[in-house]
Amino acid sequence: MQLISQTAVTSGPATPRHAPVYPVPTDIALENPLTFQDGPPYDAFAHLRRTSPVAWLNTPSDNSGFWALTRFDDVSRANADPETFSSQRGGILLSAGAPEARHPLLFRASLDAMINMDQPWHLNLRREHMPFFTPAYVNRLKARVGHEITALIDAMAPLGACDLVEQVSSRLPLFTLCEILGVPVEDRPKFLKWMHYLELAGNLAADRSKGELALTPELMMFIQAFNENVEAMFEYGRDILHKRRQDPQPDLLSAIARAQLDGAFLADEYLDGSWLLIVFAGNDTTRNTISGSVKLMTEFPDQKARLAADRSLLPNAVNEFIRMVSPVIYMRRTATKDVEIGGQRIAEGEKVAMYYGAANRDPSVFADPDRLDIGRENADKHLAFGFGPHVCIGKRVAQMQLEAVWEQFLTRLPDLEYAGGIDVAPNNFVYAIRKLPVTFTPAQKVA
Repeated sequence: MQLISQTAVTSGPATPRHAPVYPVPTDIALENPLTFQDGPPYDAFAHLRRTSPVAWLNTPSDNSGFWALTRFDDVSRANADPETFSSQRGGILLSAGAPEARHPLLFRASLDAMINMDQPWHLNLRREHMPFFTPAYVNRLKARVGHEITALIDAMAPLGACDLVEQVSSRLPLFTLCEILGVPVEDRPKFLKWMHYLELAGNLAADRSKGELALTPELMMFIQAFNENVEAMFEYGRDILHKRRQDPQPDLLSAIARAQLDGAFLADEYLDGSWLLIVFAGNDTTRNTISGSVKLMTEFPDQKARLAADRSLLPNAVNEFIRMVSPVIYMRRTATKDVEIGGQRIAEGEKVAMYYGAANRDPSVFADPDRLDIGRENADKHLAFGFGPHVCIGKRVAQMQLEAVWEQFLTRLPDLEYAGGIDVAPNNFVYAIRKLPVTFTPAQKVA
């Protein structure tokens, strides 16, 4: 299979071929990370759903444009039709930016990954991953996750106040990911360091877009350290994957290493892409939903009291948390032929972005959508994990972690609440909560 990074057309046309049916927004910049620096712009999403549900928006960074879908039905339809709405023809990200501003290795690896593949390659690789995401496997994993949550809360409990992201949200998903992958315990601290640098790089990109980035000696030192850490992250991934190819173990690393496309093992470029995808996908969604759910439960104390009184509601509450947080903001597709969606003609080659947080608050599907309701009858209908062939393969793992962490929060830190001062990274792809201050009555470690 030819590399996606060599074939994908990552930018679309500057103007649509078919005239927009709905008004073209001039004051909503969904391509700009700064639009998301206080969290997802729910008011803007609601405005688009009402007035321009299939809206043509521009991406100034590469002089292109895209169609933004914000209604539940339209997002569902595009997700469910990969033959018409391709991941592979253009990749899933809105903009690759100017070539001179890209990190060559990160850019290439972000494209050469399963998430960007169409059929049959996507399904073939997905089958290789599936044994590590079945209900039986996740159930076995749950005990180890529970022990880790106990240890994290043991460290947090005596403090009475802390940053939840630092103490729990950033640590639990990486632990779980490393368990599934089969990463040796002594190597796991490296993951926290790599994620730290990747997050800081995103912040610097946002500062640059505001014109606030001066080339100081400190910045030069950071750029050097960032490049060194990115290289180290990929070198580690290549090394351990090649070792697993020669000496397979019962872990996901071995499944990735020994997966085949068109009768051959994955090229090193696809190993890089698989490595980058699993490191990101295994971390961001659960991390931000843990933090976001604590904030939600503070804002809706009646729902927290309801859950504390009836733990049987926990699985449904987790779906409601995920619906409201919607940690992945969008996925992009490329039209493979002329098509009509939501009353708008879209031409072959044009880009379409599906906004999950907007779809998950569509009042035509979710009554009173901005209200947390842990008993909501259709909470599991949310699209936060996508829909159709590309639905998130780690969905069960994410749900399991959220149920397990909330079971212990309710038991051990019953008055845990958001204390104000949330810090959200300017990121238009994931709802990236960098800090979430919390307070609670200090408690003792588990004996």
